[in-house]
Amino acid sequence: MAADPSFRPPAIRPPANESGAALEAGRRLEPGPGEVRVRVSAALVTGLERAAAHGAGDFRGVPGHAFVGVVDAIGAAVDASLMGRRVVPSPLAWCGGCPRCRGGLREHCQRRTVLGLERRDGGLASHALVPAASLVEVPGDMDEEVAVFAAPLGSALAVRRQVPAVGRGYVTVLGDGTLGLLAVQVLAPANPGVRLIGRSSAKLGLCERWGIKHRHVDDIGRRADQDVVVECTGREEGLELACRLVRPRGTIVLKSIVPPSERLAPSTRTDPLAMGEHHLVGSFLGPADEAMRLLAAGVVDVVPLIEQRVRLSAVSRLLAAGRTPGSRAILVRP
Repeated sequence: MAADPSFRPPAIRPPANESGAALEAGRRLEPGPGEVRVRVSAALVTGLERAAAHGAGDFRGVPGHAFVGVVDAIGAAVDASLMGRRVVPSPLAWCGGCPRCRGGLREHCQRRTVLGLERRDGGLASHALVPAASLVEVPGDMDEEVAVFAAPLGSALAVRRQVPAVGRGYVTVLGDGTLGLLAVQVLAPANPGVRLIGRSSAKLGLCERWGIKHRHVDDIGRRADQDVVVECTGREEGLELACRLVRPRGTIVLKSIVPPSERLAPSTRTDPLAMGEHHLVGSFLGPADEAMRLLAAGVVDVVPLIEQRVRLSAVSRLLAAGRTPGSRAILVRP
């Protein structure tokens, strides 16, 4: 695939993180008050990293919202016992004192940072600075190839929190990339009506192994009979297809994030949304701590979601090649 000219690689730049330390090749960042430095041992490239690298959220820093590593430096006012701990960070960090935080909307804090996407550099680097309050400890015997999925699994769990209706009725998870395969695993145990719609026979085969309903996108009808459609395709036509699948007054959960050079379903007519009185719910990240508990319990199968394993030096080339909606995760080792 030809390199995308809009690509901005994870490059050296004045960072967006709050400490103000410059992110330079070979330089170890110094944590500010309330921060720790994590020596990254494994990180993921998912659809979110591909979108961020091409300008989603107007982000110009280092991508990487999902990583695992060891705390090797701490800033002021940080518990010294965190030193040497193996951790994953929750991507979202909030201040706790702004009107939104005090009003119960801390995930939309006016001063929030999001690792690798909003005002804070991510983990596709040798080291990363993260707020100490966002850390989730990794159980001692957990493989890092499992622990590194805590952040994307948290995003899948956000659907369950935001839309209680996914626990009943007919639910379609649309898209067989990393997020879709995680979402269907957390939704299906509570609802036998959950199915995954995808394009890859290999990934649909994973659903077969897990005992989860699945269909190829070319083999489904568009009868507008689904109570909830969780749109995880990352494709321009994803929202349009979701509109054709959901019933009147049903719910579409929009998980896809695409760069500004693309538009999700640019040709989609909006009249079906209005005339069908559909509920459109945006859904972003979720609880990494709850995700870690599920990973520790072994109830979510994540290692088969790794498409390939690469070194950090290969990441810029992979991201520059352009987005491939529906692709699985790439595991990166610095």
